[in-house]
Amino acid sequence: MATEAEQNKMNDSLASDGNRGNSQGGSSKWLSAHFDPVASLYTFSSCMTFSDITGDGENRLVIADLGTGAHNMKLKIYKGTSLVNENTIIDLPTGVATFYMDTIEPRVPAVAVASGPYLYVYKNLRPYFKFTLPPLEVNPVEQDLWNQARDDKIDVTVLREMLDSIRREGTEGALTVRSLRFLMLPDRDQMEMFAQSYKHTPLKRQTVITCLATLKKSSAEDDAISCLVVGTECKEIYVLDPEAFTIQARMSVPSVPVFLRVTGLFDVEYRLVVSCRNGNIYTLKKGMKTGKLCVELTSQPVGVERIGKNIIAGCMDQTLQCYTIKGKKLWTVYLSDNIITMSVMDHKQKGFKAVMVALDNGDVQIYRDKYLIDTIKTDSAITGIQYGRFGREDCSLVLTTRKGGLLIKILKRNAVFEEKDFARGPPAAQNQRLNVPKKTKVFVDQTMRERENGVAMHRMFQHDLYRLRLNTAREYVKVLNSSMNPVSTNLAEPLKLSAQVQGIGPTFKMTVNLQNTSLSVPIMNTLISFLYDEKLYSLQKTMIPVPLLVPGLNYKFETLVECVNDKGISDVIKAFVVKEGATSPIITAVINMPVSETVVVA
Repeated sequence: MATEAEQNKMNDSLASDGNRGNSQGGSSKWLSAHFDPVASLYTFSSCMTFSDITGDGENRLVIADLGTGAHNMKLKIYKGTSLVNENTIIDLPTGVATFYMDTIEPRVPAVAVASGPYLYVYKNLRPYFKFTLPPLEVNPVEQDLWNQARDDKIDVTVLREMLDSIRREGTEGALTVRSLRFLMLPDRDQMEMFAQSYKHTPLKRQTVITCLATLKKSSAEDDAISCLVVGTECKEIYVLDPEAFTIQARMSVPSVPVFLRVTGLFDVEYRLVVSCRNGNIYTLKKGMKTGKLCVELTSQPVGVERIGKNIIAGCMDQTLQCYTIKGKKLWTVYLSDNIITMSVMDHKQKGFKAVMVALDNGDVQIYRDKYLIDTIKTDSAITGIQYGRFGREDCSLVLTTRKGGLLIKILKRNAVFEEKDFARGPPAAQNQRLNVPKKTKVFVDQTMRERENGVAMHRMFQHDLYRLRLNTAREYVKVLNSSMNPVSTNLAEPLKLSAQVQGIGPTFKMTVNLQNTSLSVPIMNTLISFLYDEKLYSLQKTMIPVPLLVPGLNYKFETLVECVNDKGISDVIKAFVVKEGATSPIITAVINMPVSETVVVA
């Protein structure tokens, strides 16, 4: 371990490196204090935290390293840029939390690491306690099968078939780990060796921890005693006593919890926001046994944070969504790439909280409400983010990359985060309040008149509305009777008529579109005729014979219209579709002719 003098020298070097600028292409608001591309740290935001675990007033960085996923899992402690302590973890870690478990002086927090079905507690960087989740009930049929295998009453092939039938009938979680591993064996020899090795061992079914959080017990101070809140694979949530590590509260949710956010005090009132694998967010209060559905997300969540009374969720469909604690959607931000991880930036010096979102393209975007206030660019995708006090710096940002690198950044003292939206959206003028004038005497008099004569005014309005509807209905009936509408109401001859005029004059081209809207009945023996003012217009074809109209096809008929008047006036031309021998048209189109341009003679 490094001495105090060496550590101070490292901290001074770290600060001087930051003053030289940001060499990794980050934001101008941040100083790049340290970058180690070969740190070999493979972790997530849930496995990172800052804490004064030695009681000397200087925060360390606590990281649960996933290693290769099967080997080399370790709990690592960083002081400054140096690794000062390591502890081996038996199983894959899923979460790290620091909490105060007693009032003994000097006040030193403990470190809790969730790994498999166990919760490992370290104090003074030494193993202190191991909490095991309560075991689950074993399937009685599975227990009976292994008992028969122990007494050599059943063959391994039959054992495999029976266990496989149990797995197909239910879910894989209904079987123990021993049975699941037995089903994965490829040949009979390996199955017999496995059964001989484990058939005398008692059969146990255990769950695993999926998420971890802390809950203050009776006081809200930073060094107050806290309880541990654990989410498990069996869809249950436990609140553990910090001293005896007994289960003080047990709650359940409809699906497996993956993200857990806790507020309040255990002895007074608390609320849990739980995001589950089914894409829903549930809330739990003190005294509740089952989670209450709060939000149904549009996609699977990648991260969930709570800021004030709002819940902010990052989803797999590249969206950042905000909801109230009652489930009302407030806003949605569409991002440029997939979200990898999320974390909260609690900027106590400026008095605000923001959400840090790491994208697959290497960008770390910081959002205050729905506004993008800063972007940090890195060379590799970020898998872990942690903001807080690190060493002597209150505004430190630690990032771990997908390639195993470690980045440490420090927020500049003069950094200012402007509350404006850098992303696409409405202009800022829409967020300004309108200068509404004061109420005038005319407005007040009008308001008093409406209050005094409200019934009479309502009756007059209803009377005028009924007259408007009646006149509209009469005109509509008149149009139907005179066939003045462009769509036929006759079920025997369903037609649709439209027309358009092209040109600037004095000669126009008129195109009439005719369509049979029936499903199977053709229409024949029809004509198109025109009604117009002969003093204004002259038509090339005054009557156009229509061939057999096949259902669904659009037929075009063209004619030339010449304006014979040079006074700059226009009129309408009516196009009729008539049946041979009928006295009234089937449908009618009224065409408004444009004003003709004057003929210029050179």
